Amino acid sequence: MSAKEVLDFEKLEAIEANWFRSQSPYPFVNPHALIRPEAWEVLEAELPSLDLFDRKFGKERRAGQMPHDRYSLEYSEGVPVSPAWRRFIDELRSERYRANVCRLYGVEGVEFRFHWHYTPHGRAVSPHVDQEREFGSHIFYFNSKHWLEEWGGHTLLLDDRRRFARDSAPALSDFDEVIRPECAGNRSLLFCRTNLVRRAPGGRRPGGWHAVDAIRCPEDEMRRVFIVVINTTALYWRVRDWVIGKKPQRY
Repeated sequence: MSAKEVLDFEKLEAIEANWFRSQSPYPFVNPHALIRPEAWEVLEAELPSLDLFDRKFGKERRAGQMPHDRYSLEYSEGVPVSPAWRRFIDELRSERYRANVCRLYGVEGVEFRFHWHYTPHGRAVSPHVDQEREFGSHIFYFNSKHWLEEWGGHTLLLDDRRRFARDSAPALSDFDEVIRPECAGNRSLLFCRTNLVRRAPGGRRPGGWHAVDAIRCPEDEMRRVFIVVINTTALYWRVRDWVIGKKPQRY
């Protein structure tokens, strides 16, 4: 193992693809210590400063969905991060990490975006489905090791039995099943928002609905996550971005 290695690649490579894809309501895994413990300690201590973040509160969402209030920082080459964070992001941009995501998702190629979200007391994320270009996400939690279960902040995986249209606003109580993966300390959550390998009955695909439960931490704490957004490499989206003048970061 290199002294600079952050990810435990052996642990990632031990996740069996068929097992991952068989999970319900859609593929997910919630491993402990996918980041090596000593590296997680450094990353947690050196998280980017809040003054670098954009304040995104009260932003209107489609179909009447409630705003997703939080502080957000998109990674780009100019963002001032510590050497430990640069090493981590370099490993996430490596062919070894990319190959494992493709193996688990059953696709030939993916692109990545990276961002941090900090969310304060009293906020939540309403049920939603990500953009169509997004295969899924890998969420790395940097909540305090002392984060309590009753403080919330869990990413909720929701089973709608394929009833709800993407452009709708169901309440959490409308879903048939709610799964609450662990989010305290050195945990991560990798999920595939639609099953890319096998189609659901009738040719439809599961929607990949998810949410974040209400955060009830003390005022001096926040839910802190670093997210790898996993996108398709389809040319259509590059052309669409060019037409509308959008310039997303791609890695």
